[in-house]
Amino acid sequence: MRVSENDVPQTSLGSRIARPALALGSGALVAFSLPPWGFWPLAFAGIALFGLSVGPDATRRHRALSGWLFGAGWMFFGMGWMIQLTAPGYVVAGAIFAGYHALAALIAPTGRWSVIGRPAAHALAEALRFSFPFGGVPLASLGISQVGGPFAGIARVGGVILIAFVVFLLGSAIPLDRLVAPPDRRRVGDAEVAPVEAVVPRSGRLRIGAAVAGFVIAAIGAFAPSGSATGETLRIAAVQGGGEQGTTALDVPSRVVTERHLEATAAIGPGVPEYVGLDVVFWPENAIDVATFEGSEIQAFIAAESRRLGVPFVIGLTEDAVVDGRDRYTNAQVVVDADGVVSSRYDKVRRVPFGEYVPLRSVIERISSAVDRVGDAVPGETPAFLDLPTGERVSTVISWEVFFGGRAREGVELGAEVILNPTNGASYTGTIVQTQQVASSRLRAIETGRWVVQAAPTGFSAFIDSDGDVLQRTGQREQRIIVSDVELRTGNTWYVSLGDAPFILALVLVLIAACVASRGPLGSRSVRPRPSV
Repeated sequence: MRVSENDVPQTSLGSRIARPALALGSGALVAFSLPPWGFWPLAFAGIALFGLSVGPDATRRHRALSGWLFGAGWMFFGMGWMIQLTAPGYVVAGAIFAGYHALAALIAPTGRWSVIGRPAAHALAEALRFSFPFGGVPLASLGISQVGGPFAGIARVGGVILIAFVVFLLGSAIPLDRLVAPPDRRRVGDAEVAPVEAVVPRSGRLRIGAAVAGFVIAAIGAFAPSGSATGETLRIAAVQGGGEQGTTALDVPSRVVTERHLEATAAIGPGVPEYVGLDVVFWPENAIDVATFEGSEIQAFIAAESRRLGVPFVIGLTEDAVVDGRDRYTNAQVVVDADGVVSSRYDKVRRVPFGEYVPLRSVIERISSAVDRVGDAVPGETPAFLDLPTGERVSTVISWEVFFGGRAREGVELGAEVILNPTNGASYTGTIVQTQQVASSRLRAIETGRWVVQAAPTGFSAFIDSDGDVLQRTGQREQRIIVSDVELRTGNTWYVSLGDAPFILALVLVLIAACVASRGPLGSRSVRPRPSV
């Protein structure tokens, strides 16, 4: 007689309630490992508890439900910032991304091979979330959660996707199930069935092997190439104009934002010790919003300040644009010299869905007129770098783009020696977006072996070295200038050379191998009745 796993009943009502609750709570633990809470060990605890909630005897339906609840606890807490962008979108996005983990839990093998297959499946779910739909939403990632812990160096090897796999691998290897007493024998029909834990032996060797593999990858990351210093520096002043958060361009006129940054910049003087040897003044995203920059009054102001200080300005510039007869706008970072000439320009490529454009606008506007408040930014087409008049090349990732490893990687591949991240988080209250963005800037620094300078109008602005350490950071809302000698670096990390594709392919192969080894389609298996003793 052969009894399918779907024929094995749940042991009790308590089990049917406790396991889903545990899955939801385990996802919440992962969320609390993220900034702004940021206690990185919670990610491992959450993943271990998720494995316990699934158990070795779960039906396909239960695995999918547990995976969705795990993802929901993680996403709805970790992406709480999205409510301020679009509340309906927050609900839909959280449900969809939780669904990715439901699919991962469904296709991952059960039994002893779950310790290998489940990490691969859920890391692939994260890779999918980073790219689909609408270009992906790579916030609230396991990479962000680990940037302050001992596993951040893995980013030099395989970026956030490899970090996700290692965190799942180590979390899955924690033997929490050994602390839970196995259930009693049960009867299915006339046959007495031993608990699945007894039928499918748990292999301590696989757990140990998974843990060893995770620590080996972490050790490789710690000693992997991180580039090298050129021996030269750029003295950069990052200007934060200050102001209230939770505001939009409709609440605060763009002219006010520009004036705050001019006011702050006026404090920079050639005779002030900390500004001696200054090379660049760096303004954040959207610091200037004009119909046309060339010939404008603000162009003259910037040129005058550049002449006064004897350095170029790198400024965030928004201009009106008309494309195919439609009113649109550009979001760019430009280099302006003492004559007011724009010598280098980068237009933002990755736009924020529902923030800088509305996907499926023609459909959504039939449901809600709120989309009329969201303009359409023109996507850029140029590589992600700027060239300074003195010859240095800087990788430039504007705001949202810093969450995508490939954007910073592109500029570094093309010779950038430092990374600039102009941003504008003034629309968001709280610190979820802002702290996760600083954490993402730290990951980009580790991935590329470059310093990162982040500038924001209301916070946070920061200097981050090539090891991902935050050397300076402003507070929220304050008007402040931070200055540092930024080390110029060259050489590629393995991640810069390889990108994400090889690691995604490797995870697919690991998942397939684990499913095959588990002796069942997509990891399913059967329960063989044993004679009673």
